[in-house]
Order: sequence, then C-alpha cells, then structure tokens
Amino acid sequence: MARILITSALPYINGVKHLGNLAGSMLPADVYARFQRVMGHDVLYVCATDEHGTPAELAAATAGQSVREYCDEQHDIQKRAGDGFSLSYDVFGRTSSQPNITLTQHFAEVLEARGLIEERLEHQVFSIDDDRFLPDRYVEGTCPHCGFERARGDQCDNCGRLLEPTDLKEPYSKISGSKNLEVRETKHLHLLQTKMEARIRDWVDASTEWPGLAKSIAYKWLDEGLRDRSITRDLKWGVPVTKNGAPREGFENKVFYVWFDAPIGYIGATVEWADATGGDWESWWRTDKGADDVTYVQFMGKDNVAFHTVSFPATILGSEEPWKTVDKLKAFNWLTWYGGKFSTSEKRGVFMDQALDLLPGDYWRWYLTANAPEGSDSAFTWEHFQSLINSDLANVLGNFVNRITKYTASKFDGQVPSAGEPGEAEAWMAAELETRLPAVVANMEAMEFRKAASEVRAIWAAGNEYLTRAEPWVKYKTDVDAAAVGVRTGLNLVALFGILAQPFIPQAAAKILDAVGVPADKRYWSFDGPAADLLDALPHGHAVTPPDVLFAKIEDAQVAEWTERFGGSDD
Repeated sequence: MARILITSALPYINGVKHLGNLAGSMLPADVYARFQRVMGHDVLYVCATDEHGTPAELAAATAGQSVREYCDEQHDIQKRAGDGFSLSYDVFGRTSSQPNITLTQHFAEVLEARGLIEERLEHQVFSIDDDRFLPDRYVEGTCPHCGFERARGDQCDNCGRLLEPTDLKEPYSKISGSKNLEVRETKHLHLLQTKMEARIRDWVDASTEWPGLAKSIAYKWLDEGLRDRSITRDLKWGVPVTKNGAPREGFENKVFYVWFDAPIGYIGATVEWADATGGDWESWWRTDKGADDVTYVQFMGKDNVAFHTVSFPATILGSEEPWKTVDKLKAFNWLTWYGGKFSTSEKRGVFMDQALDLLPGDYWRWYLTANAPEGSDSAFTWEHFQSLINSDLANVLGNFVNRITKYTASKFDGQVPSAGEPGEAEAWMAAELETRLPAVVANMEAMEFRKAASEVRAIWAAGNEYLTRAEPWVKYKTDVDAAAVGVRTGLNLVALFGILAQPFIPQAAAKILDAVGVPADKRYWSFDGPAADLLDALPHGHAVTPPDVLFAKIEDAQVAEWTERFGGSDD
C-alpha cells in the first residue's frame, strides 16, 4: 500500500470559483485521489482557502465586513461548493489558520538565518488618492515588453513576463483608477532566489515525472534568470512579520506576501487535519519523520506552475530542513468559455454554485474530466456539454444500467441468474476488457485523465455492443438459459461499470453499485485476474434492484435557457 500526498492549488477566498478553476486543479486532484483510494492506497488529499492579500481586504470592505468575518463566510461557501462536487478532501483548511501563521514565520526566520532573506530599502508605488502603498497586483499599466495595456504590477498576462510595478508605463491604481501615484521608499524583506538558482535548476532537472507543460514553464523562468523577490507587503491582513519570535522592528504594519505563505498552507492545512483527527502530519511532510516513502503529487493551472517550481522550492530547499518536495506536478491549460476567458466582472461563464443549481455535480465532473484541458486549452460550450452528457452518461451508461436491471427484475425475479454457459459474445467482451482495463489504469497512473475517461467510456460502449450481440431479450423467447448468460454477464458489467465510474462520477457510481448490491469492501479496482472472471463475479441468486433514472437528458430548451442566462456563442 503506497502513501500518496495530493495537493490542489488553493482557491482564492474572494468569491466562488468558476468551472475553469475547478477543472484545472481541484477536480483532477480529487479524481486522482479517488483513483488511488480504489487502488487500495493510503491517500491524504489536502486543500485550503488562500485568504491573505489585498483582494480579500477590498472584497471585505465592499461587503461591509471585517476581513476575518468575510473570510469565515467565504470559506464555508467554498467548502459547500466543493461538497456539492463531491470533492473528497481529507482537509479543507485555511491559510489564515494558526498552524500556517506559525509555519510561515518559522520558514522566514530559518531562511534569514541561512542568508537567504535580507532587508532592502525599495521604491514602491504609493497612491495619494487611496492613501496607501499599492501591492503589485493593484498597479496596472502598459507592459514595457509587449505593450499590453492591462499588465499587472507583478506579471503581464499577455506575454507572461515577471514585472515590478515601477516597470509599467502609464501606471494607475486598480482600486480607484487614479493616476495620482508616486514612488516612495519603504523597507521590505527579500527572498534571495538568485542564490538558489543553481540548486533549483538541479532539482528541476532531477524531476523526471512532470508533464512537459510544467517542466517547460519551470525552465522558462530559470532561463530568463531568477530574481530576488520581496516577500512582505504594506498591509494589515496577513501573517505578521516576526524576528526571533517577536514582531520585527519597522515591520509592525507589514505582513508576509500572500505568495510566500500560500504554498506553506499545504503544510499548515495538514497540521489542521492532524489537530482535528489525531493524525501524524510530520509523517507526510518531513522525510526524517517517515515522509521519505510518500509520493507527493501537486495539481494546478499553468499560471501557478512558476510559483511551485521556483518560489516554493526556494523556501523548502533553502530551509535546509528535511521537508518533502513534490514528485509529480500535473499542470493544466485553460478551460475557456466559448474560446474566451471566464469573467466574474463581465458575468461570462458558470461558477461552481451556479452549476450545482442547474445539474448534479456528477454531470459537471464527467464533462470537465472527459474534456480536461491537458494537451491544450479546452473550450466549454453548452452545445458540447449537452452532447457529451446525453451521449456518454444518459445513453451509454445510464441506459445500459436501466435496461439490464429492469429486465432482470421483470424476467429473472430480480436475481442474478445462474443458468447457461458463456459463449462467443462473452469471450468477445472479455477480450475487450483484457485490452482496455490496463489502459484505464495506465492512463490514470499517468494522470492523463482525458484519455482515461475515453477508455472508460469505450468500456461502457463495449457493454452496449455486448448486449446487442448477446440479445438476451430475443433469446428468452426460445432459450431461457442462453438469455440467462446474457443477463448475468450484463449485471456483472453493471458492477464493473460502477466500480470504474467511482473516481469520475462518485454519486452515480454509488447508486449503480447499490443497485447490484456490491458491498463496500468489494468496490476496489482489482483487475489482475482473467477478465472473464469479472463477468461472473456477482453471486448467483444475488438480489438486484433497478435504480431510478441515473441521468436525465439535457434538452434543447434547457440549453437555450442557460445560454440566455449565462451567455454563449453570441457573446
């Protein structure tokens, strides 16, 4: 039994996340966690809300709440949205938790002791009209490299170059739009990434199990040359800056930069888990306490890769302490909305809470996994969503389960029949499984979820083809025993389909497995023996109860209504 630590990029606190956020980190992390669990492994799936930074302060002010009240409320909202999508976190923590505050301050002090943090006097943009220093993301202007007119003070979304706010041409405050800005002196702590560049490159070189996307982004940053980065900000909400366990002189009105404390939040959330459950968090994170046998897998969108392959490693490796570093880093491209970006401000796209108001979580889980933005960006359209759900879930899977269980109830007293011997149709189905089941497992191990979903769907489709070949309803008229073979095999396929479906559509999978009475301790992926054994695994005489309709088809009228409500091809 392997020990597998899984983290998803932390969703930011200011508002419910859209489907693109779900598809690029939280959902694939959950699919992988569920897969490893049904393979029988020991899994710890960690996530948390990322709660510090200026956006949280501004959102709280807009809501008329204190930042703590706002974050408390939003954390609960995001947790409920995750529950609605069956995200099986072992812990959904918070970066504002005391464990994360303590760990962040610890790392800063250790790094400074190692000569990797120093105070620097720097020039920072101050908004006279807002009466505040502006954090990087709240200075916008024209990128000096590509001319993009809405570049942020930390990075240009158009060309991807890292920036300082003072690099921007014609800068303005994102808070007020004011151009009444000036540059003032202020002291900040800097993480000396330049001192770590060679070590980080060696570490990236040695990381053999990263997809090409993740590795290419890491090398892009390294090839451009790392820069020392400020890790403090002039804000009130965040992790207080300390030295020797006490408030740091001159930094009383500053906090650590959100991108310094947020990745540490993976560890902090694990401490929260340990505090709540009595678990041993150090055995997952410290190689001197047992984590040397852990496989650590990270999931994130491509915009987060640089921070996880450079900045966070600089913290972890630079501490010289025995922390577990990532083994496999799965990066995703964008899920787009009709080829464009999801946008909260422009109300373009569907957000997690809205999606759950339309349809159960499994519909979205299947679509976003089968259409995962792995090799390239994937475009969401209502028409494609309708087509995939109706084809894969309603027709191929749902119809199969419905047909064979109802036929069992009507013709075989709702029991798995025992009569008859397997023939050519059953041999064909077994051959299909011999080929396709290993492919499903291999693709899941490789975190190629789109391919894995395609193989699972192909197995469902082969089951439908099997029923066409076996024709139990036709044979029943002249040879009940021959029909019994087809029904028995079909019912065992129902069980197999439910077992395979668990990582992808867990709620529907549970209904399917309940319908054919598969006990909880038999719901693991165990495909080592002959595939023919899987076609006769249910006990003969075992009771079967047809489930309610598993998936309702999406009608054209619904698509028209949703397009009108959320936007679509005519945006």
